Amino acid sequence: MKTNKIQDYIKNVIINLPTDWLNLTTHRLDIYNESLAKTAFLDGFEKLYLENNAEQNELSALPTAYDYIRLGHPLSSILEWSIAKMNDLNPEAVISFSSKTAPILAVLRKNLLDNKATRILYFDKLPECFDEEVIKRVYGYKFKTQKIENIQAVESVEETTILIDTKEDISAERNLYTSIDFFVEIYNGLGSIILTNGLDNNKYINEIQHVRRRETISMTPQNSYRALQELTSTSYEKEDKNTTKKEKETVQSLIQQISGSETKALAASSGLSMQYAIMMGLIEDALENHPNKEIKFIVPPNCYGGTNDQARRVAACLDNVEIVDLPVDGDNDMVQSINKVLNTLGEIDAIPYIIAEIPTNPRVEVPNLDDLKAVLTAKRTTKSGEQAIDPVFILDQTFCPNVHFLGEGEILSEVRTISYASGSKFPSGGKCTAGYCIGNTKTNRLIDKVEKHLLICDNEATALQYEILAEQMPSMNQRIESAYKNTKAFVEFIKNELPPAKVNFVSDELAKDGFTPSVFSLDLPTFGDTPEEREENKRKLNLKLINMMITEIPEESKYCVSYGQLKGCYWTIPATSTQGTTKEGDKDYIVRASLSGQMDLDRHKAVFKAFVNSLDQ
Repeated sequence: MKTNKIQDYIKNVIINLPTDWLNLTTHRLDIYNESLAKTAFLDGFEKLYLENNAEQNELSALPTAYDYIRLGHPLSSILEWSIAKMNDLNPEAVISFSSKTAPILAVLRKNLLDNKATRILYFDKLPECFDEEVIKRVYGYKFKTQKIENIQAVESVEETTILIDTKEDISAERNLYTSIDFFVEIYNGLGSIILTNGLDNNKYINEIQHVRRRETISMTPQNSYRALQELTSTSYEKEDKNTTKKEKETVQSLIQQISGSETKALAASSGLSMQYAIMMGLIEDALENHPNKEIKFIVPPNCYGGTNDQARRVAACLDNVEIVDLPVDGDNDMVQSINKVLNTLGEIDAIPYIIAEIPTNPRVEVPNLDDLKAVLTAKRTTKSGEQAIDPVFILDQTFCPNVHFLGEGEILSEVRTISYASGSKFPSGGKCTAGYCIGNTKTNRLIDKVEKHLLICDNEATALQYEILAEQMPSMNQRIESAYKNTKAFVEFIKNELPPAKVNFVSDELAKDGFTPSVFSLDLPTFGDTPEEREENKRKLNLKLINMMITEIPEESKYCVSYGQLKGCYWTIPATSTQGTTKEGDKDYIVRASLSGQMDLDRHKAVFKAFVNSLDQ
């Protein structure tokens, strides 16, 4: 009876579905509370369920669920809530993934850190992408696998027990045998769902969700929608959503054209899942070609929080991997910092992997590229006089994916360089999260390793993501140019209207070299008798400006972290959004704005002028 009631309600939700739930990749910060995230959304959703209210305007007004689609979104949350309710579980105990293997890796990661044994049970065969040998050797995870015929015959043990079950359709009710700690249900074409069984295992839930946030993504909105249709026996037209060879080849060719490199290109389910494959691929290469040497990932402490957090999470699992801070912004020069770090690591014969953004985020700075090349190609020696291992430069090009770094004769063509970009930005215009990477000719062996780990984690771009990239990437460079023109015009206006403000944006000289981002950051002038008062007042002004923009121009200005969107203007404060997991002392409490080529620039100027006028009152 309860199951039927839930199914009937979800059918009405499907009929009245807010279109944004299927099409948006980024949250609105004005209706988002990170500390409540999923619970705030589901509390409101359950209230509507109890009232049997599935009106579209009521659904649209619910608080944002999670952020992007990595950690989750409305449809994945509803799918998890529905399955949980039908099986008398807490909704937090049901977690969906786009990846088949990521939920398994999530449990293995926690057990590695807790020094707890794991057994993995399966009926027919393990997922094809689950490479047992590599997962043990490279990721360091410890487990044993066992084929079973009958789940009822499985006895309870002290070890954590994971059952992998590949299913054709998503069922409503299940037998949750107490001998199983985690049920991992795999649905080909959709992803997977993990059910946490038993109160003793609730301590895993946050860790599993964090893996979804940093190393992969949730089941996508479109696939969650399909899963809900299956769960409620709603009729729908089945489509063959297997990636066509043509779409994949189109995307790979477009990445080559945009990057100026003719080497193999890879597309992942998100920028962070791409970065994770890069990190794990490089670690395996180091283990094979430089055994017993220390691996050092060199990372700016104030860079995008996901990059920072993921790198440290990888290092936490492996004794031979360590993070080295790389100061790059403000008073710190990226080139000098890299030179200093590489000299130090060269002496101890460590393996240097550098992760850096160009331009930097959020202060939009570009290092002297000739000096950068000189530092990265410099020959260094160890204390014993042997040649040190040359670095791999892992370049986050999300802000300026159109700049050519890799092709023959380009600035980094002689440095082992892998470039990657977040697909939720310019590549898709905000229509999907799929990211991509490509290297120069010196990284062919490394890219093969990256691809291997992309597939082990089952984090390749989905069929629909390939389709969206194939549609959107041909216009990417034109959109970048149009957005830059609007951004430059707005920056010049701000400088004229509020000269005391410090605007972080590229120079005209850098723009001539191809660095044409559509994002800038703004240090507003402040007041107060003490540094603490001035900082507090500046933070209040930040919010005042953003609130004026999103209130006066709600159809275009959003309080959001997106970038490279097709239209409108997005505002955020990095310290409370993209730098969410960054150490407090490294956070930037400034305004960051990102503009598109389609927006009412004059109206935004007028609101900014009104903001400036209010400062004198």
